[in-house]
Amino acid sequence: MAFPQMTGDMSPGELDRMVENATRASNFLKAISHEGRLMILCHLVSGEKSVTELERLLSARQAAVSQQLSRLRLEGLVVPRREGKAIYYRLADDRPARILEVVYELFCAQDQS
Repeated sequence: MAFPQMTGDMSPGELDRMVENATRASNFLKAISHEGRLMILCHLVSGEKSVTELERLLSARQAAVSQQLSRLRLEGLVVPRREGKAIYYRLADDRPARILEVVYELFCAQDQS
């Protein structure tokens, strides 16, 4: 996929769409820019997890995990499912996983060698 070139002859509609897309991208990046939220997404890449599982995996309190899940849910990155008293979360779509692959490649893969 080629990166689009900004040119001086873009129509107002094209510029408006570009600003709208930049706003959506910025909100997405802000949502994943917190280490706690990033770690939650990393755990959810492998599949659905309960809030209790995430607390254990992150060694974090329920309130902190719930706060971060709330932000991820607000941004449409995770989807909850209730089963009895337990709440389970999964990725809403493949965008977080795709970004995390790049983040892993840039920041983590070299640690594995």
